[in-house]
Amino acid sequence: MQYPEDLKYADTHEWARLEGDNHVRMGISDFAQDALGDVVYVEVPEVGTAVGAGDPCSEVESTKSVSDVHAPISGTVVAVNEALDTNPELVNADPYGDGWFAVIKASDISELDTLMTAEGYESSVG
Repeated sequence: MQYPEDLKYADTHEWARLEGDNHVRMGISDFAQDALGDVVYVEVPEVGTAVGAGDPCSEVESTKSVSDVHAPISGTVVAVNEALDTNPELVNADPYGDGWFAVIKASDISELDTLMTAEGYESSVG
């Protein structure tokens, strides 16, 4: 399993990467995609949607189950990964790259401080 050091992680298995001053790219962790199995469908939020930290904002369906994906930070969705519409398997192939879900313009960037470091997340998933 990989847990890039430049990311922050939620206990619900989402990752967050700060881009610029207040934009946060998000997706699900390598651990989460592995636990889900083959991803067959991803529902991303609509651009302009207001999200709250910890609130469900997306959904991912695999051959095993359907799971909510939670916003790691509060704000407004400013971009979504439209490639997931036709290639949901990107979540399995590259969860920290091409398999990202959305970019959120953070309303309070300090919320990132409540998320785990890579080391903390790796310890939590054991």
